[in-house]
Amino acid sequence: MRINLLIATIDVLYAKLLSDNISEHHADKITVSICNSLEGLQETLFQRKYNVALFDAELIKHADIKSVHLPLLLWSETDMPEELNEEFGRVSKYQRISSIVAAVLEQYAKLSKKSSNPNSNRAKITAVWSPAGGVGKTSVAMAYALSNTGENKEVLYLNLEYFSSTSDYFDKNGKSISTVFEMLENREGDIKMLIQGLCCRENGITYLCGPENFDDMCILSSEDVYELITTCSEISDELVIDLSCICDARTRKVFELADNVMLVTGQTTTAEIKLNQFVLQSNIFESIKEKVTLVANKGAMVNTHDIETVVSLPYIQSNDVRSICRTMSENSEQWGAYKKRGYSL
Repeated sequence: MRINLLIATIDVLYAKLLSDNISEHHADKITVSICNSLEGLQETLFQRKYNVALFDAELIKHADIKSVHLPLLLWSETDMPEELNEEFGRVSKYQRISSIVAAVLEQYAKLSKKSSNPNSNRAKITAVWSPAGGVGKTSVAMAYALSNTGENKEVLYLNLEYFSSTSDYFDKNGKSISTVFEMLENREGDIKMLIQGLCCRENGITYLCGPENFDDMCILSSEDVYELITTCSEISDELVIDLSCICDARTRKVFELADNVMLVTGQTTTAEIKLNQFVLQSNIFESIKEKVTLVANKGAMVNTHDIETVVSLPYIQSNDVRSICRTMSENSEQWGAYKKRGYSL
């Protein structure tokens, strides 16, 4: 669903800048119209209904907002009339345009009904998990995500670790995924539109920033995880899910939804022991064995446990996690066995 957005401001240059940027970078989500005068505004609102309108203070006082589902005040600290302070929702005028788009989509999503297209393409879902910490699980997930970015795919990285490490791998700091959790808890609004509005993009990877605090991630139920993943799979071609090193109900729900599970291990004795325990003592492994790829990271030499597909990654001596990810993603030979399984990188 694309929303119809009206930009109503007497600042002609600003309106054009905002409209051109949205039309170029967000045309899949938003259709833009512009109005720069009070006379034109009355006629515009009479002729057409709009999902969202961004009004500056000069025009909103005279606008007939009945034809606008969500009227928002485009404001700055220098031109904020006191009488409008609480009456309308607001979007700050002087911020990055991507942040303006995110704010518009977030506020409109809260008023909208849930949208879902049963005929939409579902992403290929890869879950990345390990029973042991310190094996480079997140670096593997990021390397795999990066390896897909050159193929005109929409790659979405979703971090569901209890303690998120997303900020270690990306520079942009957008709105928290906690906003998504809040909508999931309330069971209201258009979760897909909200996620599209909150997503950041860097190095060809789309991602959601980490939660505001630990408790936000803890209250996420397996039902919430199901809705989150199925929604994310509707807006991407490749969905990479980074999981914590526990095997709770949420993790099992992700295993169930995934097309492939990357089981990561490292070169330490502890990692080997925990891997053996999971494989030999857990009925969960038997239920997912056919879609498991064993990733022996950091030069690990391990028992493959008759797992059909094994990827062996070298030990890269660096303290820069981003450099490690780039190096692993660029060497396609490392993923040869994975490719033979029928998953394109």
